[in-house]
Amino acid sequence: MSDETYFLPETNAGAWHTRPFHRQWLMRQANRLFDFFQRNSINPKGGFHDLDTFGRPLDADNPLRQIHSTSRMVHCFAIGSLLGRPGSDEIVDHGMRYLWEHHRDKQNRGYFWSLDDNGPRDDSKQAYGHAFVLLAASSAKLTGHPLADAMIADVTEVIETRFWDDKHGVTTEEYARNWAPISDYRGQNSNMHLTEALMAAYEATGNQAYLKKAGRIAQFIIGKHAASLDYRVAEHFSQNWELDREYLGNEMFRPSGTTPGHWLEWSRLLYQLWILGHKSESWLTSAARQLFHRSVELGWDKTQGGFFYTLDWDNTPKMREKLWWPVCEAIGASAFLTNFDRDPYFEIWYRRFWDFAANHLIDHENSGWRPELKEDLAPTERLFRGKPDIYHAVQACLIPLFPTNGSITHAIIETGKRR
Repeated sequence: MSDETYFLPETNAGAWHTRPFHRQWLMRQANRLFDFFQRNSINPKGGFHDLDTFGRPLDADNPLRQIHSTSRMVHCFAIGSLLGRPGSDEIVDHGMRYLWEHHRDKQNRGYFWSLDDNGPRDDSKQAYGHAFVLLAASSAKLTGHPLADAMIADVTEVIETRFWDDKHGVTTEEYARNWAPISDYRGQNSNMHLTEALMAAYEATGNQAYLKKAGRIAQFIIGKHAASLDYRVAEHFSQNWELDREYLGNEMFRPSGTTPGHWLEWSRLLYQLWILGHKSESWLTSAARQLFHRSVELGWDKTQGGFFYTLDWDNTPKMREKLWWPVCEAIGASAFLTNFDRDPYFEIWYRRFWDFAANHLIDHENSGWRPELKEDLAPTERLFRGKPDIYHAVQACLIPLFPTNGSITHAIIETGKRR
């Protein structure tokens, strides 16, 4: 449905996120996600199971545990704990101990990318994974977990001494077990998630150094590169941080071209950064709005709905699948923008994103969200099997419920203090 035919929102009753029914609906959806992932995720041998469409463990005999999945479970159930959801602390503890006792390389430092029952399956050290360890530990600290301080200190030192490129103000990418460089690749995705994690670490510890690093990454990836590309976020770079338009990558973590979902993710993160300590830098909010507009203009399928996964550099759809997580990030971004910009455009899109999610992505029968749709919106599993993780969807449900004064964990705590 085009912008011209989509009706303007009725505003007498206020924005959706202020209405009691919508707020109850959001919390109900969040609770269903917690139910789905809490029931069968814990692997008694350590870590967590990936789940199939019905919430049953995938590859139960000897499942792969990837570090970002373990860390995201810790982060999300730390949110559950802060909300007061029973059972959450056990999951946080289970994940934190697996990160500390198994993912952590006790000999060479750093954290392995993936494990199975026999130990490391991929023993590389990835910036993307270390960003999520920092996020998990920072969120766990807010719940009072006893390993949180040690893990924050440990992973912070690894990021500082092994990954951080102080010349450019960004992170490098990947190393072998012994810290030999694996490739000359540099990527924005790991930097985006490190920005998220650095802000969480600042909120958990009060250490301004984390916030300073987050600001430097945002300036480099968005203020320098995305701004010069008409607010399309460049994903792939050479060792010297020159844009690599020809990079082929892999479809899961490094797809070629550009990824509109990341523009939306950055839109919200830039507002968080501005709120937490960069209010003198008005470019952050201006860039956030530009990224949102460009993602909708170029990435949204105006015929079927949903975001194309990737675009080529001429702005044509490249991978035409519609994934769940860009819609989740769009919801989070539009929730922030409706609080700071009274243009009804953002409220229109907030509602449209939820319409699409409710009608096509939320699995009302089995719970969880369908992760992948074909261009015609038929469910498919070309890229993803089952229900990948709780991270994107539960934050989409919860972000609109709390003040936009930082991350969701920070907002929950601040809201609780006022009661």
